[in-house]
Amino acid sequence: MISPDADAAETAPANDDAPQPVLALVEPARSEEPARWSLARKVLFRFAFAYLVLYNLPFPLNFIPGIDVPVQSAYGKIWEFAVPQVADDVFGADASVLPNGSGDTTFNYVQVFCFFVLALAAAGIWSFLDRKRAHYARLSAGLRIYVRFALAAWMIGYGAAKVIPTQFVLPSLDRLVQPFGDASPMGILWTFMGASVAYTVFAGLGEMVGGLLLIARRTTLLGAIVSAGVLVNVVMLNFSYDVPVKLFSSHLLAMAVFLILPDAGRLMNLLVLNRRVEPAPLSPLFGRKWLNRGALALRTVFIVGYSGLSLYQGWEGIQEYGNLAPKPPLYGIWNVDDFVIDGEPRPPLVTDETRWRRMIFSYPGLMAIQSMGGSRTRYRIVLSTEKKTMAITKRDDPKWRSGLIYRQPGPKLLSVEGTFDGHKIRARMSRMDESQFLLVTRGFHWINEYPYNR
Repeated sequence: MISPDADAAETAPANDDAPQPVLALVEPARSEEPARWSLARKVLFRFAFAYLVLYNLPFPLNFIPGIDVPVQSAYGKIWEFAVPQVADDVFGADASVLPNGSGDTTFNYVQVFCFFVLALAAAGIWSFLDRKRAHYARLSAGLRIYVRFALAAWMIGYGAAKVIPTQFVLPSLDRLVQPFGDASPMGILWTFMGASVAYTVFAGLGEMVGGLLLIARRTTLLGAIVSAGVLVNVVMLNFSYDVPVKLFSSHLLAMAVFLILPDAGRLMNLLVLNRRVEPAPLSPLFGRKWLNRGALALRTVFIVGYSGLSLYQGWEGIQEYGNLAPKPPLYGIWNVDDFVIDGEPRPPLVTDETRWRRMIFSYPGLMAIQSMGGSRTRYRIVLSTEKKTMAITKRDDPKWRSGLIYRQPGPKLLSVEGTFDGHKIRARMSRMDESQFLLVTRGFHWINEYPYNR
């Protein structure tokens, strides 16, 4: 972290002979009056300003501990009321399903439509009321600061969730026994990422570095380029693997491009046309030194506090539900050796979808049952180690209930019996050796005499 004195040096008058400071405070303020903007540029800026602010609200209030939840809730309720009305009146669509882990719901698309229409209206009214304005240089600088920090917050947050792997965890046991062809595209992507902690951490570092570089003015362009490079890959993954974060990731990419655009000409000259490029002029935003120092202090508190909080929350998450989470008492893959339904023994035929092939316990409170045909169903479970009972409900149907009694004659043996799905069942099982799964045991090899592609 750069010391305050190094950054504060930027508030001093420019001196060509003096060493240049490493880090900048805020967006530049031009000492000379900027050239008059064209009408098209002014209208486009008004629209971009309105849309970007609408899309990012209630940032930054929703990132301040203590007020984040009520602010987010109050802002959300406005759209929870308005969006379904617009969806019904304009599109004749049902937008009652709120964002729920999917950011590509009908609600989200209609909300973006609302942002677009409101931004158009704001730009039109603004253009009429402020039609004599020559330029928006100062307001443009302020908007860049707002977008910089909004994008930085998301890049740091998503990056921290990968640096400490909580977004992508090691493949669960029921994922390991799932037929490859039955996996959804999103499931394949999550398995691919989770199978390699090293690559997940690498991807997270790319996101965090891009976000951290956005914080300082001198490194904003570099941060925007790094973020755009990372986000192009993220957007392509989301579109290619049907991950329902397509709208949001596309907007993050658009914000990175927005930050690059003012330097597009300089980048073209430097990287393509091989021309000399002059440094971008930098000067403090405020005329008073104490204001600039205050901005530096606020920025430092934001970056240190938010980065630390994101990493801490990731560490808590990895211990609660990630790779370091406690294992359930019956953790393992249990192959069903004998299965009886309503007193009738059922041989292990792949055509018998009612016969169990495996019971799988990966996480506390969850269980999966795989049929002989390979299909897999997940359940919620409350397990009592004292009473040796399992209270089971379906994840998508809480009214569905079942209860089983279990016994463990040995560490690798398990038997269950009781009523399940309206039938009396009894099953004897043996624990499977998970070391046979190459995905989690193959590991890394410096030397491969032949490709090990299985």
